[in-house]
Amino acid sequence: MKLLLIFNSLAAAALTLILLLGKEELSKIRSLIVSEAPKEVFQNPGEVQEYKNEIVKIKDRVLLNAPVVKQFPELPRGCEVTSLAMLLQYKGIDTNKMTLAEEIKKNTIPLKKEGGNIFWGHPNDGFIGDMYSYDNPGLGVYHKPIKELAEKYLPGQVIDLTGKEFSELMIFLSLDIPVWIITNTTYRELPESAFEKWNTPDGDIDITYKEHSVLITGYDEKSIYFNDPITGIKNKVMNKEDFLRAWRQMGSQAVTYLPE
Repeated sequence: MKLLLIFNSLAAAALTLILLLGKEELSKIRSLIVSEAPKEVFQNPGEVQEYKNEIVKIKDRVLLNAPVVKQFPELPRGCEVTSLAMLLQYKGIDTNKMTLAEEIKKNTIPLKKEGGNIFWGHPNDGFIGDMYSYDNPGLGVYHKPIKELAEKYLPGQVIDLTGKEFSELMIFLSLDIPVWIITNTTYRELPESAFEKWNTPDGDIDITYKEHSVLITGYDEKSIYFNDPITGIKNKVMNKEDFLRAWRQMGSQAVTYLPE
């Protein structure tokens, strides 16, 4: 599945993006945006090589009114499910952070330290450790279990944008859809000293205990806006370049849902 962005002028030097969607997403998306431009639909949509073109006008500035939920005191390590709760509640889904904390897939591989090495599970295989208390070891969870859980509430409507450029997240934000992401608690790129290596069944990974999740609610030329489950601040603002470096350092993890 590929999303191809093509910058194009519509009128009076207006900046647009043409989003080419694979045939699987063709069945999910009926209309991204019809704004100052016509739609072009290729024939024979059942064929693998066929795509549907939609014109998406990327806004210069976005600021969404998404609900803000604080993870504390119940979920000291529950930033990921709390940010997911904000995303789903914005969509109108009746759920909350505690329900999602119960439902998120758990990684049951035990922590083991041996010979200076750390052996534990991979966050993409489920939540690592104790979400409810700092008295026990724990970390968090990455994008794959979050997408899987979101699919339970929005079957066939969830899209994993992990590994994409921020310009692709801007498409959804321009359509008034917030985006769940993984960053760190400083919202800036971390030094190498902030990471440690874990040996997992899926291979070695670099982990930071500063890992964090927020819901991106907007952007402009210089800033990113987000709902922060640690502080409970709505539309918190950070320098765009710093924020994006931190996000990319954590693997450019991002999950959202498709427009109706």
